Amino acid sequence: MTGTTGRPDRVVLLNPGPVNVHDRVRAALAGPDECHREPESQALLGTVGGKITEVCGAGRDSHATVLFTGSGTAALEAVLSSVVPADGRLLVLDNGHYGERLLRIADVHGIATVRLEFGWAVPLDLDAVDEALAADAGITHVAVVHHETSTGMLNPLRELGPLVARHGRSLIADAISSLGAEDLDVVRDSVDWCVGTANKCLEGMPGISFVCAPRERLEALADVPARTFYVDLSANYRAQVVKGSPQFTPAVQVLRALDAALDLTLAEGVAARTARYAARAAEIRAGLEERGIELLLPPERRAGSITNAHLANGMTYDELHDGLKEHGYVIYATQEKSAGVFRLANMGQLTGEDIAGFFRAFDEVVARCAPSTR
Repeated sequence: MTGTTGRPDRVVLLNPGPVNVHDRVRAALAGPDECHREPESQALLGTVGGKITEVCGAGRDSHATVLFTGSGTAALEAVLSSVVPADGRLLVLDNGHYGERLLRIADVHGIATVRLEFGWAVPLDLDAVDEALAADAGITHVAVVHHETSTGMLNPLRELGPLVARHGRSLIADAISSLGAEDLDVVRDSVDWCVGTANKCLEGMPGISFVCAPRERLEALADVPARTFYVDLSANYRAQVVKGSPQFTPAVQVLRALDAALDLTLAEGVAARTARYAARAAEIRAGLEERGIELLLPPERRAGSITNAHLANGMTYDELHDGLKEHGYVIYATQEKSAGVFRLANMGQLTGEDIAGFFRAFDEVVARCAPSTR
């Protein structure tokens, strides 16, 4: 894996986005210079939006996708700041770092919130959600993180969506780390606002995020006063979808790369990608367990694209990270409430040999940094 310069020929990204991408995606990024107001670039917005809508499980007549130049948080902020009316209230389901982020975004925009906190790595209690909605008629929207990567937990969106719909409320799903790799269908799951990004399980480049929603919901935003300018979801919907032109300058080359990534996603199929990711995750988990490393979650609570594990062998995260990076493998830390835990994502174009090579490097780093464990 190491070239003549002593540096790795290929860096294997085991962080939860950006990911290792297909050569076709990388080649699309290097396309010719183009003006975003020309017909070809404007048509690209509709093409990419339509493919994302399809990945989300919706039809292009009933749903539309609005694109933003920014990370997944940009699209998430667009939804939270745009869809909750001034007299509305947001119920946030919080069982990890990114659940807390929903609250922070809402707080910045002065949105009234109700927090249902379950604790990090604790499953959602759907009965508690049911009771909260029944008890508070003022709640208009519910927000949840589908794949809470701070713990690696997959929250039960398929059960939650119909529950929220029965109460006549609107569901916002942060699917930033799940779309493209987990079972998610916005129609079946009654998701009104699905937020995603290019550079995780869709295997595109970073810089584009998006919101997929029913067209009737997007049209109704015209009656909700804007809280923001650049990420105003209603204004961007009217510009991109209704008028067919971007409101502001998009990252056109990143859109080209995302278009190529979506073609690969649709050709592979989400079910097949789910299986591919599951195979890589199984290899990672087996390798960790063989080495006596404790995993954070029980199997039934884990998402298929990330594994959170406890540090072992007396090593610090920095020792493990820096040693692995020398070999060409990038791992990820976790937030302060999960101190002593590291993350291994298996998103992107990873192979079985990538995982096998990672464990060879892992063993070398452990032997070097913790010789007493040999």
